[in-house]
Amino acid sequence: MPPRANKDAAFSPRGLRQFAPSVPDETAFGRRTPLLVFWVAICVMAIVPRAWAGGDAPPWMHALVGVPLPSYDDKTDAVLLYSETNVAVLTADKVRKHVRGAYKIVRPEGRKHGTVDISFNPQRKIISLHGWCIPAQGKDYEVKDENATDFAAPAEGGYLIQDTKYRVLRIPAPDPGNIIGYEYEVEEQPFWLQDTWDFQGTDPVRESHYSLQLPPGWEYKASWLSYPEMKPTEGGGTVSHWVVSDVKGIRHEPDMPPLSGVAGQLIVSFFPAGGTSRKNEFANWQSMGSWYGNLISGQMDASEPIKQQVNGLTAGKTTQLQKMQAIAGFVQHDIRYVAISLGIGGWQPHAAPDVFSHRYGDCKDKATLMRTMLRQIGMDSYHVVINTQRGSITRETPAHNGFNHVILAIKLPDNVNDPSLIAVMQHPSLGRILFFDPTNELMPFGQIGGYLQANYGLLVTPEGGELVELPQQPPAMNSIQRVGKLTLDANGMLKGDVTESRLGDRASSERWRLRTVTKNVDRIKPIESLLAGSLSSFQIVRASVANLEQTDQPFGFNYSFESDNYAKNAGNLLLVRPRVLGSKSWGVLETKEPRKFPLEFEGPSRDTDVFDIALPPGYEVDELPPPTDADFSFGSYHSKTEASGQMLHYTRSMEIKELSVPVSKMDDLKKFYRMIAADERNTAVLKPAVAAK
Repeated sequence: MPPRANKDAAFSPRGLRQFAPSVPDETAFGRRTPLLVFWVAICVMAIVPRAWAGGDAPPWMHALVGVPLPSYDDKTDAVLLYSETNVAVLTADKVRKHVRGAYKIVRPEGRKHGTVDISFNPQRKIISLHGWCIPAQGKDYEVKDENATDFAAPAEGGYLIQDTKYRVLRIPAPDPGNIIGYEYEVEEQPFWLQDTWDFQGTDPVRESHYSLQLPPGWEYKASWLSYPEMKPTEGGGTVSHWVVSDVKGIRHEPDMPPLSGVAGQLIVSFFPAGGTSRKNEFANWQSMGSWYGNLISGQMDASEPIKQQVNGLTAGKTTQLQKMQAIAGFVQHDIRYVAISLGIGGWQPHAAPDVFSHRYGDCKDKATLMRTMLRQIGMDSYHVVINTQRGSITRETPAHNGFNHVILAIKLPDNVNDPSLIAVMQHPSLGRILFFDPTNELMPFGQIGGYLQANYGLLVTPEGGELVELPQQPPAMNSIQRVGKLTLDANGMLKGDVTESRLGDRASSERWRLRTVTKNVDRIKPIESLLAGSLSSFQIVRASVANLEQTDQPFGFNYSFESDNYAKNAGNLLLVRPRVLGSKSWGVLETKEPRKFPLEFEGPSRDTDVFDIALPPGYEVDELPPPTDADFSFGSYHSKTEASGQMLHYTRSMEIKELSVPVSKMDDLKKFYRMIAADERNTAVLKPAVAAK
């Protein structure tokens, strides 16, 4: 699969903030949470003179000294002793939030909790910020707002301008055995009336509180995710209060679902008495779709230059499919990805004429422009708001802003049927709709990347929003087909030609990796990596790349190589591994600890290898490895080695069919990869041929 960076800037890779129990980030559609700001701040503050002062930590922190800790393992960096989030909804346009938190540092790696970073922008101001340290021995330390430093979010992933900044406070002496704590208050003008309490992360939690205060006559809806429902205690007036305790920390596992799909959360939506004129209450997915639909309204008026461009692109095109392909190619390749996010602009697309004239925009801008252009050829389409980390949104997820990307759903006319249109679903009222990501310039029209397949998105129509599951494409649409014509000599040298053909994400990943590479010696680095991982020694004789720029064609590598001592001597016998190149085995489950979370594949796939090895004169096959046949619901693997005359013929195929493998199938998955590993090690035995009498 292509690296997430080659898509929208909204594509947040799994990283620091996924497991950092800090303030939720106000990520916008088309925006990536700034993952580097935390570390940039530490590096900069390391050279800032310290302004620490003596000062007693508040009583709520001192009450935590000596409290019993919840159980934790030897990999735990810190324990969250206490946290408190108090949300006061003052009006539909003003919410105040007061937050406290205190950690007991357990290991040196827990020092990261000594740096507190709070986001702010014109709609969100920081009223106060304090931090303290209670050392195991000695006097308390205190740092205040004036000791903090402000940083602009770094320009990354196509970001040009944004108004989000971070205030960073470094608490002194966050060493093992010490308690560090912080307290801050913010006031914001919300774009929607909803809040999320993320009370579970990688650190175990001793006790965590959340309270909600609403104006008279207001109501709320509380939804729990990945955690048993806890009933609130109703305080005086209109205050509701929730408490969780002894919450286990989440230990990261390779290729697990995103944290937002497995961590405990409380999502609270508020509803004013009589509603609001802005209709920014997320009672359900339909109402959220209506809110976003209002942001889109008026942004898709076609300017005269847009109409002229569509006419030029579609001139001479005789079918609707050809016209759609021309428009898609223009938006993919001629509209550069650049994000400008100021205020509501983080969620509202810019007007299509502006995007067209400037020739740049982010994911929602590209989708808006393409919708506008499709209208000119009589095609209806719809925005689809989605999260590029599959599993962040599930059927059970209540309506909330858990999205980070925007794509399109195109309503296909009945007469548009073509084998190239793969990412199609049958909608009960809209008919056949084709999903397409105009931000992904490397994916052919008619297909979607693995990050979108079997993923839930919010389909925004004039009737509101609807949560739909995007289609999963056939595994063969994401494939590597490798064919080798090779010759082995009596000294054990193997040489010959190999042809690789790649489709889908398998092709996009290589095109993205080579997008800025101009020298042929650097373009063959992927071939060198493959050979180095498969052969003890090798020399590339020649190599070339096929269809690097032609994204509608399979991407390919063609190369020739030589490998000394490929066959090993065993007396007068030669041992030959039929599986020459590539490894499909995976030791991800070969750990002592049992798996706790499902394993997520990046997309369905089907890879095949065919290796023909001409045997050296004077040798014949004495023994062949047995075939391997592994069939499970999540995938299959088949290999076979045959001999015909002076030719050794090896074939194998591996298919991934299910994108999420539950914990209940981990034993089968481990067995699956062990069978593959055994097959990849198998050898054929060659013996001197018996002379004919």
